[in-house]
Amino acid sequence: MKTFLLFALYLIIVSVESSGQVMDLYGSEALIPEFKKCTNNETYKAADNTNAIGIVSKVSRPTLEVFLPKTANAARSAVVICPGGGYSILAIDHEGKDVAKALNEMGIAAFVLKYRIPDSSCMTNKEIVPLMDAQQAMKIVRENAARWKIDPKKVGVMGFSAGGHLASTLGTHYAEKLLSNTDNISLRPDFMVLLYPVISFRDSITHIGSRVNLIGRNPSEALIHKFSNEEQVTVNTSPAFLIHAVDDNVVPYANSVRFVESLQRNKVPAEVHLYQAGGHGFGIINKTTKDRWMDRLSNWLITNNFLL
Repeated sequence: MKTFLLFALYLIIVSVESSGQVMDLYGSEALIPEFKKCTNNETYKAADNTNAIGIVSKVSRPTLEVFLPKTANAARSAVVICPGGGYSILAIDHEGKDVAKALNEMGIAAFVLKYRIPDSSCMTNKEIVPLMDAQQAMKIVRENAARWKIDPKKVGVMGFSAGGHLASTLGTHYAEKLLSNTDNISLRPDFMVLLYPVISFRDSITHIGSRVNLIGRNPSEALIHKFSNEEQVTVNTSPAFLIHAVDDNVVPYANSVRFVESLQRNKVPAEVHLYQAGGHGFGIINKTTKDRWMDRLSNWLITNNFLL
C-alpha cells in the first residue's frame, strides 16, 4: 500500500511538472514589484462564436505556465512566450499555450508568460512593468534549469505583436536593473523569435495602441527613443528570427525590416521571412500559404546551435 501511494504521488508530481504548472511570477502578491493594491478584475474569455481567439484581460497578478516535452533531455532549449494584444489584452491561447505545445513537439521547453497589462490604478511606473515581468520569467527559467532539464545557455524569448515588442525589449534592455538579482543570473535571452512584432514607437511605423497603452498619449522623446527597440541594438543584442506578412495593416512589416537592418549593422545574426499575405495575428499557421514558419524556425535554431 505504501509503495502504491508513493508511486501515485510520483505520477502526480510528473503530471504537474509536464502539463501546465502555473506559478505566481513573484511567489505572492505581496512580493510583486511596482504593485498597487487593487481589485483583481482579471477576465478570461475563451474562443467561441463571439470571440475569434481566447483572451485574458486586466492582468495585474502575473504568472508563468510551464510546458515541458514528454521526453527528458538535459540539453534541451527553452523559450519564454509573450502573447500579443496591444498591451491591452493577452491572446493567451493561440499566441501562448498553443505555441507552447507546438514547441514541446520540437523538444523545446516552453513557458507562457501572463505579464501585467499596464494600468496606473494597479501599478506604479506602468511602462517598466512588462519588461520587469519578462526579466523575472527569464530569471525563473534559468534558476530552475536543472529541475526542468534545460540548457541555461539555450533560453530564448518569443513574442507576438505587442508581445514581440516586449520580447525585443527584453533582448535589448536585459541589462536594465529592475529586479533583485543577487546571484547575478543572466537575464539576456540567448535568442529572440519575433512574430509580426511591434518594434518601433516612431510615428511612421508604430502601432499607436501599443504605444499609448505602455507609455501614454503624449510620451517624451526620451521614452519614444527608449522603447523604439531598433534604436537600442548593440553588438551584444540577442540574435533574432522574425516573421511578418507584407499585407499586415495593423503592425507594418517595416518594424521587422528596420530591426533586422539594425541587427545587421551591429553584426548580430538575424533572419527575417516576409510572407506575401497573412495579415496580422495569424499565430502558428498562416492560412494563406502551405509554408510553415515553425519549420523555418526549427532550421534556424539548429543552424545557430540553439536546438539539437
